[in-house]
Formats: sequence, structure tokens, C-alpha cells
Amino acid sequence: MKHAVRISLILSIIVLGYLTIMSILTPIHFDEERALREKAIINNLVNIRKAQIEFKNQNGRYTASTDTLVDFILNGKMPLVLKEGTLTDEQLLAGLTEKKALQIVKSGNKKEIAANGLENFRRDTSYVSVYESLFSDILTLDKVKDLCVIPFSNGQKFEMQTKMFTNASSGIVIPLFEARAPYDTYLSDLDRQELVNLKDQQTKLEKYTGLKVGSVDEPNNNAGNWE
Repeated sequence: MKHAVRISLILSIIVLGYLTIMSILTPIHFDEERALREKAIINNLVNIRKAQIEFKNQNGRYTASTDTLVDFILNGKMPLVLKEGTLTDEQLLAGLTEKKALQIVKSGNKKEIAANGLENFRRDTSYVSVYESLFSDILTLDKVKDLCVIPFSNGQKFEMQTKMFTNASSGIVIPLFEARAPYDTYLSDLDRQELVNLKDQQTKLEKYTGLKVGSVDEPNNNAGNWE
């Protein structure tokens, strides 16, 4: 009888020790894995932001379509202005602007060009690939195709939303966009209780339960919520 009690006591100590160790290791493992995954997700969000800003520069708005954004990166063009010469203070005081100077140069009137000191003034615009200009040194073509897919999510895409925001005081209309990756999309295969705790903590702090860049609620200079 004493032998059985001793064995039971030893087993209880082992189980208790295991549970104690796991209660320490589980949150550590969760945080380490979360940090690893979020590093990859943030990298995608930063590149999505870069593509969205150029898309807006050309179209006056952002896009809510992940397919459109990827196509823009792969097939879009962006202007590249070659600049030679700058306007001096004297030229600016005389009323010359970049626009006026360019009009004079394009006219081909040599006397007027010389009279305004614009012999070495040039502004030539060419068009280059959006991919080659912004992404070729950081993303392969295959990575571009997967840019809008949330890493570690089993193929789920970032949630994308756009809005035309009107400033109440000035009446100015500002294009906004937001790209989101909820915790559930990339952490659901980890410890369930740790995920519940994380979401509950963020909710109490009135913060988004995941990673996102930009905002459709108010202008935030396209900041990420990790920044």
C-alpha cells in the first residue's frame, strides 16, 4: 500500500512539474513564433504600402483589389524625369518657374532660350516599369505574385479597404487605404488560449487584433500599427 502511494506521489510530482514547465514554455514559444511570423507579414505590408502610394500617385486613389495591385506592380509604368540644370535665384526673381522654363525650351526658340539663360535646362520624361523601379532589388517576380497573401495563413489574402475621406473643417477629400491581417489568419494553429489572451488584451486596449497598415477611419500617413 505504501509502495502504491509512493508511486502515485512520484507520478503526481512529475505531472505537476510538467504542467509547471509547460505553463512557462508555452507563452515563450507563442511569442517567439508570433514574432517570426509577424516579421514576414510586416515586410509584405510595407511593400503593399509602397505599391499603393505609387498607384495613388498615378490614379488619384488607392485600390481595394489585391489582384489590381499585383498587376500594377508587374505591368504598370511610372514616369522618370531626367533633370539637367536648375533655375538660379535671378531667374526665379525674373518670374521664371519650372513650368515656364520648360515651355520656353520646348518651343525651340533659340533666342528666347538664350535670353532666359536656359541653354542647359532640360526636363525629359521617360517611363519605367513599376517593378523594376521599386521592387526588383527586394522581390522576385514570384514573391510579387504572393505579395498580397498573408504568410503562414494557408493562402488567405490581406483584407484591403479604401475610402475617400472628407475633412470636416477644410472640405478637402483625401484618399485612404487600409490593409489588414487578423491574428486568426496567421496564429490560429498555435496555442488557442494564448491566442485568446492576446486578442482579449488588444481589445481591452481598443487596438486592432492583428497587423495593419493605413487606416480608413482617419488619415494616419499610412502608418502601420507596429510602428
